[in-house]
Amino acid sequence: MSRTDIYDRAALLLPGALRAEALFQPEEVRMQAEELRLRSGLGAWLCLRGGMLRFQSPVGREEIQETLERATKSSLYTVEESLRAGYITAQGGYRLGLGGSLFLREGRPAGFRSISSLSIRIPRSVRCVTDEMLARLKGKSVLIYSPPGGGKTTFLRDLVRRISDEGTRVSLVDERGELAALSEGVPQFDVGRHTDVLEGCPKEAAAEMLLRTMAPQVLAVDELSSGEMPLLTSSLAAGVRLLATVHAGSKEELLRREISFGRFDLAVGIFREGGKRCYRVEELGC
Repeated sequence: MSRTDIYDRAALLLPGALRAEALFQPEEVRMQAEELRLRSGLGAWLCLRGGMLRFQSPVGREEIQETLERATKSSLYTVEESLRAGYITAQGGYRLGLGGSLFLREGRPAGFRSISSLSIRIPRSVRCVTDEMLARLKGKSVLIYSPPGGGKTTFLRDLVRRISDEGTRVSLVDERGELAALSEGVPQFDVGRHTDVLEGCPKEAAAEMLLRTMAPQVLAVDELSSGEMPLLTSSLAAGVRLLATVHAGSKEELLRREISFGRFDLAVGIFREGGKRCYRVEELGC
């Protein structure tokens, strides 16, 4: 799919007037779109690489609810688990982040009393791993970092594609359905010819299953947290290289995270300079 096709499919999740306004945007705007954000009573914005564009159509509880129904095909009960984590994933790999009023059970989020805002992240299948970067990263365990929304998932997807297409067996943990965006078992994004995908399963359980059953040479996971360190231990024991992403705005911030950096050979930092994404391959130095 082209970038504008991907944007148009995200716009189709919106109701009525919002959908028409989103689809009416010129091609150069749709090409730059990264997120659609709706806030009840406050309006809707299109987040672009270089700024933000406000829509004229109003946003209320009805528009929020209809967007959720369109994203879940009127089956909110089928996404209760991800709702507790503050998001849902629509078909095609569109993640909807949610804000509103939570209710708790035993001190932990158990669901939403009401949803007052949402962001629709527009995924991109971008060819961003150059031949030079691939030569440095191939055969290594790599930790990819950037601030939220910085392009980690996009880079990971393309690195998986390139390594896989060279003949390496990759097992891809797609907990949120964003990396491969399976539809009837077929990835909607190109993740390579030799990649096996496990979608909709928590990372630790998915990694254990894939390591046991698919004999990967590389295990790829998105948004690794300090609480998921057993992933590192199990993949190391199996002799499997690891590709992972983590939130961090700088190398200094990254090194303050509770991550076992000894498991990784290299890091890739993603930054914005002059409105463009830049990629820096780095030694972790620890």
